Amino acid sequence: MENNIYMDTAKLFKVLSDPVRLQIVDLISCREMCACEILEYLSITQSTLSHHMKVLKECGLVNSRKDATWMNYSLNSDFVIEFKTTLDKITSDTEECLCKKKIKV
Repeated sequence: MENNIYMDTAKLFKVLSDPVRLQIVDLISCREMCACEILEYLSITQSTLSHHMKVLKECGLVNSRKDATWMNYSLNSDFVIEFKTTLDKITSDTEECLCKKKIKV
């Protein structure tokens, strides 16, 4: 496995290490939601939500779509599938597993 698979996965875990971001992911995993709907479930300000959404979008986990004056958010399902596949590779005993690689001295 390439080293950047670990770097990319660690970056995503860092993004998801915030409880509010995990709540947002949980909310939009059911359906696309506008920012105003998300705010109904969370005790945060609009500017705080905007910050969290920016972080989630930048890592690729969330898609956004502008509809008139509203911003709608949804999970990037392709990204989620890819992440699950990567996590499976890291946590499974396969030929790609680091423990199967010859140690260079």
